[in-house]
Amino acid sequence: MGSVEINYNSKSKTFEITGRFFLDDLENGLAKKYGKPFHFNDSKYKTQLDAAIKNYSSEYFKLKTNNEFLKVNYVGYEEDNESVNIYLESESVSNPQKIEAAVSFLYNLFDDQINLVHIIINGTRKSEKLTYPNRYLYQQF
Repeated sequence: MGSVEINYNSKSKTFEITGRFFLDDLENGLAKKYGKPFHFNDSKYKTQLDAAIKNYSSEYFKLKTNNEFLKVNYVGYEEDNESVNIYLESESVSNPQKIEAAVSFLYNLFDDQINLVHIIINGTRKSEKLTYPNRYLYQQF
């Protein structure tokens, strides 16, 4: 199970995205995708992990608002004991009303993966559970 929070920042007019996943699941998902081992909590893997997570995120997370795809940039990741937070940020967008997301983190590893997706715009929170193979969600604000 993982979670993805898509939070609209009205000051910067960007979506700030945080993905939270179990550390060992993400290690295994990256290893399966790229055919080599990755280890969190080991500083010599930091550069490799950064590159792998950036590529992985761009493939397994897409964001669309008002019928247009947004460019989503990888900001970084942070380890927290047994979990990993992945930070992404969208390009600037004004007045998002229709939000579509494709979220398939760890679908390459588990055929029973569940991703809880929370979208927050101007204090209104809408959540949806995506269970493999379903990866698409649509919310109107």
